[in-house]
Amino acid sequence: MESKSAEIQRALIVYVDFHKSTTDDAYSEFVQLVDSSGLEIIGSITAPRQMADAKLFVGKGKADEIAAEAEQHKADVVIFNHPLSPAQERNLQNHINVRVIDRIGLILDIFAQRARSYEGKLQVELAQLQHLSTRLIRGWTHLERQKGGIGLRGPGETQLETDRRLVGFRIKLINQRLDKVRKQRYLSRQQRKKQDVPVVSLVGYTNAGKSTLFNRLTGAGVRTADQLFATLDPTLRRVEMDSGRNIILTDTVGFIRDLPHDLVASFQATLEEVKAADLLIHVIDVDHEQRQQRIDDVNKVIELIGASDVPQIEVYNKIDKYTEQTAHTETTDNYPHTRLWLSSYTGEGLTLLHDSIEQHLRQNAKPLQLNLPVTAGQLRAKLFDLGAVRHDDENEKGGWIMEIELEEFKLHKLCEEASLDISQLQSGPAGY
Repeated sequence: MESKSAEIQRALIVYVDFHKSTTDDAYSEFVQLVDSSGLEIIGSITAPRQMADAKLFVGKGKADEIAAEAEQHKADVVIFNHPLSPAQERNLQNHINVRVIDRIGLILDIFAQRARSYEGKLQVELAQLQHLSTRLIRGWTHLERQKGGIGLRGPGETQLETDRRLVGFRIKLINQRLDKVRKQRYLSRQQRKKQDVPVVSLVGYTNAGKSTLFNRLTGAGVRTADQLFATLDPTLRRVEMDSGRNIILTDTVGFIRDLPHDLVASFQATLEEVKAADLLIHVIDVDHEQRQQRIDDVNKVIELIGASDVPQIEVYNKIDKYTEQTAHTETTDNYPHTRLWLSSYTGEGLTLLHDSIEQHLRQNAKPLQLNLPVTAGQLRAKLFDLGAVRHDDENEKGGWIMEIELEEFKLHKLCEEASLDISQLQSGPAGY
């Protein structure tokens, strides 16, 4: 689907406030969303209300005000900060005589502009069609142009039914294609598990600095910008840690408050990478006034996709904006996650993040000593690939005495793959 922003230039925004909080973060975020879509904001109207009007959402008096403002400023579109029902959207368009979209439609438009990969475009189109299908089900009167009558009755269908059927067919086709993407991702994850390569996923509120941090850690050239949803397509890179251990680092779409469930469902193929991760790096904009609210919003989405049990490192990013703030880590007994302060922009604190990742991935590892025969070269190489070797020396038979740090179940698995008896290799706890 083509982006609507290519046609629409001038936007009148309507902020409906049910909590008398027009000065809080929600209003500025709404403005940022519209800016991110590439539209020109030509006016803003606030509408305090106790509850939504069933017909026009804002009531007839406010709808008249919006219509007059839209006509005066020659607006191409009116954007509401809340989801609208199909009937409300249709009634408002008829009343204002200007195209009306809600917050969900706005986010979908931004997603459509940012999607670059095959998978990303499929996921965006699925979300758009699911959003459109609710509008078709309630009925678009201009589509109901085939009427029954003498000589016209029969097995035919109305234009509305035709459109609904075509949308349903397209949704089914996209779901089939996304199923193939999910299977490919599943096979890739299984392959990584066989190779014992842990997956670390970056998560966080949109525009928290995830992609900048991703580029710092991987040297990748993922697009970054000071706008909401600058990154949409998932990106995976292999990273070698200081210990020699390899990890897969993933960058995902940013979360946002009240993320529509349909969007979460549409991006299931992407978000499965978060659910299957061994560790989450929750990137937080330390400079933001509502940072705790944003932390809670992200954790709600993490819980929604079934990833709340995955360990987290909370990274308070953008400390370069605070001259008195320095890079450091913090752990407390009553808080299960590590907290870390750094700057992805300057690179300050990245070493602490590397150390924290290593610590989390090694938390179940034990120091062990092995006496490997000369025939165990493949096992030795694998231990080096995993970054598990702490000391390595030759023994008198041409083999190796190794001090390693590794989970015992992984060592058992590696020995089974190499057809070696672990009881004959393990000398006991390592002496370091």
